[in-house]
Amino acid sequence: MTGRGGLLRCRSRKAGTIAIHVVTDMTLNAAILGASGYTGAELVRLLATHPQIRIAALSADRKAGQGYDAVFPHLRHLQLPALVRMEEIDFSGIDLVFCALPHGLSQPLVGQLPESVKVVDLGADFRLRDPAEYRKWYGLDHAAPDIQPQAVYGLTEFYRDQIRDARLVAGTGCNAATVQFALRPLIGSGLIDIDDIICDLKNGVSGAGRSLKENMLFAERSGDVAGYSQGGKHRHLGEFDQEFSAIAGRPVHIQFTPHLVPVNRGILASCYLKGEAEAVHAALQAAYADEPFIVVLPFGQLPAMAHVQGSNFCHIGVTGDRISGRALVVSTLDNLCKGSSGQALQNANLMLGLEETAGLMLAPLFP
Repeated sequence: MTGRGGLLRCRSRKAGTIAIHVVTDMTLNAAILGASGYTGAELVRLLATHPQIRIAALSADRKAGQGYDAVFPHLRHLQLPALVRMEEIDFSGIDLVFCALPHGLSQPLVGQLPESVKVVDLGADFRLRDPAEYRKWYGLDHAAPDIQPQAVYGLTEFYRDQIRDARLVAGTGCNAATVQFALRPLIGSGLIDIDDIICDLKNGVSGAGRSLKENMLFAERSGDVAGYSQGGKHRHLGEFDQEFSAIAGRPVHIQFTPHLVPVNRGILASCYLKGEAEAVHAALQAAYADEPFIVVLPFGQLPAMAHVQGSNFCHIGVTGDRISGRALVVSTLDNLCKGSSGQALQNANLMLGLEETAGLMLAPLFP
């Protein structure tokens, strides 16, 4: 099923599957690189019902040659291309590439793609504008410093206009997105002390990726909560430094401690601030009043991970403290969706001139 002209309906003959796809002049072809990981599977789930984007190619490394349903049986009802190696994809027929690749692999790849192909990178390769900062936080020399200036930081709600005109968008870190939604409208507002910000974050295990790791085994994680990358060592601090300092016009360095909790999906960030809680709440309400995916709860109500699971929504709550002049801002999102693949699709929609919410208005799963 190729090409965009005319109208084509295709019904799978494979037992147990029905896949109908309509190809019109408005259908756009997408390739997902690194499609055998969690974020790749999440992209497939979201794109399966997208009205204008068709999955034309799926790549993997170790799982190349396998059918997608063999890797992700929960998606066996979809008619999808088999997994292939990246070099087997003909990019001349591709409009958009999602790079869900390990760190360091997207940088050399982007320059090899046709200029007509738009790219959304879900990894860290283009998040930090300064190659020296990339080296500092990721321990690698930047392989495409000439391309880096083209990259637009992919926090959609704050870079919407730049994303519309971009060829390359760098998705944010999932932890970085969660905290930024809580704090960006407050940095530079004068409502909080930006030199006194403490963020405590709880992260589900899927944030560590799908590759086998001893410390991610069920027996290691079940019934336990543990901090990681503590003491200012977490890589997403590079994004906080970059973004918050740019807003404030001077260096801003927050305290940030992430914890791994025994849940599959979700991030919840508790941000402790010096400022009047009611004013903080009002500022967040005003900032997100017209945003389709950011929900600011009534004052005093705080969100829970379960309330956004499987969705592209971020919920934010604000309450005061027994200590006068202190505020607690709590934000939560699904790390695989709004924190990664959903954000990527939201950006792709803008880059392709489509409705920003297309394929993303899925209600959260509960329980």
